[in-house]
Amino acid sequence: MLSNLLVQLVNGLADASTLFLVAAGLSLIFGVTRIVNFAHGSFYMFGIYVAYSIASRFGHTVGGFWLSVLAAALVVAVLGALVEMIVLRRIYQAPELFHLLATFALVLIFRDAALWLWGPDDLFGPRAPHLAGAVDFLGHPLPTYDITLIVIGPVVLLLLWYALTRTRWGTLVRAATQDREMLGALGINQAWLFTGVFFVGAFLAGLGGALQGPRMSANLSLDLETIGNAFVVVVVGGMGSIPGAFVAALIIAEIKALCIGIGHVTIFGVDLSLSRFTLVAEFVVMAVVLVVRPWGLLGRASAAVRGMAAPETPLRPAGKRVKWLAAIVLLVLVLAPLAAGAFPYMPVLLVEILIAVLFATSLHFIMGPGGMHSFGHAAYFGLGAYGAALFLKVLNLPMEAALLLGPLLAVGGALVFGWFCVRLSGVYLAMLTLAFAQIVWSVVFQWDDVTGGSNGLLGLWPSNWLSSPVAFYYLTLVCAVIGVWLLRKMLFSPLGYAMRASRDSVLRAEAIGIDVKRVQWAAFVIASLFCGLAGSLYAFSKGTISPEVISVSRSVDGLVMVLLGGLQTLSGPIVGAAVFTWLQDTVARQTDYWQALLGLAILLLVIAFPQGIVGFIREHLGDRGDRGDDSADQRDRNAATPSQRAAAIKEGL
Repeated sequence: MLSNLLVQLVNGLADASTLFLVAAGLSLIFGVTRIVNFAHGSFYMFGIYVAYSIASRFGHTVGGFWLSVLAAALVVAVLGALVEMIVLRRIYQAPELFHLLATFALVLIFRDAALWLWGPDDLFGPRAPHLAGAVDFLGHPLPTYDITLIVIGPVVLLLLWYALTRTRWGTLVRAATQDREMLGALGINQAWLFTGVFFVGAFLAGLGGALQGPRMSANLSLDLETIGNAFVVVVVGGMGSIPGAFVAALIIAEIKALCIGIGHVTIFGVDLSLSRFTLVAEFVVMAVVLVVRPWGLLGRASAAVRGMAAPETPLRPAGKRVKWLAAIVLLVLVLAPLAAGAFPYMPVLLVEILIAVLFATSLHFIMGPGGMHSFGHAAYFGLGAYGAALFLKVLNLPMEAALLLGPLLAVGGALVFGWFCVRLSGVYLAMLTLAFAQIVWSVVFQWDDVTGGSNGLLGLWPSNWLSSPVAFYYLTLVCAVIGVWLLRKMLFSPLGYAMRASRDSVLRAEAIGIDVKRVQWAAFVIASLFCGLAGSLYAFSKGTISPEVISVSRSVDGLVMVLLGGLQTLSGPIVGAAVFTWLQDTVARQTDYWQALLGLAILLLVIAFPQGIVGFIREHLGDRGDRGDDSADQRDRNAATPSQRAAAIKEGL
């Protein structure tokens, strides 16, 4: 037992080396450019695919294999530099979250590019010559190649340390990490520095992927799987800290290896499978670290401290023009089923759009006015869906009751998770929401007796009077309209003004007596209620649910909808959700490579409309858009400084 455990721990060191290579590149890119690069996992995926192609032809000798690995990493590095020059250099001045949107679009493009180049099947590369065997370690075989990987990790760490501390390039990188504006004032060409950093970061990701060729197959799911793990390592180690990334990679890999080595443990007579814990181990570690030490193990405390941001453009109640436009849109939606004869699929598509609108609007509620960026909003969507399903299947409640009670499970999750999340800000808050979402996903995925595990729950059909697509469409329309209207009304209540005051200046809001954490916690719970309602509607619209409803990709879809429409606009999430869902459905029916076309569409929209679709329209309508025609008193109130608005809020509260 002990020897088997030690062997697993040694194997974990090999996994830690690969994880460190990917995370080091991501940490380097974020530290200098401040870009949350979702495409970094795609660089890793391309590394293993390109290595497969080159090594399959030239990697049958020792020199050929290692040259193939380096060549694959260089190809990916060039790809990373091209991405920075062609795409990201155009949007550096856009809000930071739009960088996330652009890099997510690149993920879609790169995935279909890999599908076109290498096909959908898993590909197994050749083993490393002279390293295909194993050595005896405590009576167990230990792959020779794993020992090589264990050595490569520390060697790369030393090379990075030397480059960052003993070269001029490293000095510039560290200076850019501390103060990019000052570096530019000194006459340093930041554009080429950023390109160089992307080249090195992509090289490390490609190298990590290329080295995995003899250990695992190349497949199309590696991009999102890898980026999730890399983000965890970077955050646990401390944003921008290369040694921190190495320590975090060791801790996470060894915890996973420990769980595999132990296998099962009995606590109070209950047999627990620790091997299943490996699905979520890194996210549990991240959640614990962020709660105890928000800036990471070797990060700087100042990085996690709430600061004073520049006030956002004030939101204003809708004017007559916007109200008339909303009335026309609502009338069109009410009359839309009349065209169901000519377009039978229309009610189904409109239901998907309305559910997406409610999902995106609830996310916008905490992201825009609340200033709380969430990477795990799908957790509450999934909890609402599973809540409705369990009320229907387990408690045998009517469909109507299950639909209304399902969101309560999402509220319960938000009460617990939100209490921890509102104590953080920025990227750290976003990553903690991701951690909690992955924990929820793991529980749902593994609790076969209750949730159905990976198979999900079936037979979630509406009542007879809602069995037709048109009837269910009208139910969804009523729920979506009421949900969006209530969320919008709350933004102009004392709670809404307190949320915006807390977003614009935490220090000023706290100074005049606003309990910022309580306000943000309340906003978190309210958003989860309406997100859970969207999940309940989704469950009955599909008739079945699976752990996919809580996946990272669904959370990212919500972010894309909000950012596509415009973060600092009220109608942005509505427009963004409608456009994204329509594009996704339309493009998917045209070609097998619909993800690439969708990614290109999103990328073009990001470059053309860096403030979002509604933000762009608002700017070209004299900055009026969905702000409306306010009275002088209303304009004066919205033009007030954060401290003045906070004082008014305190009086209202």
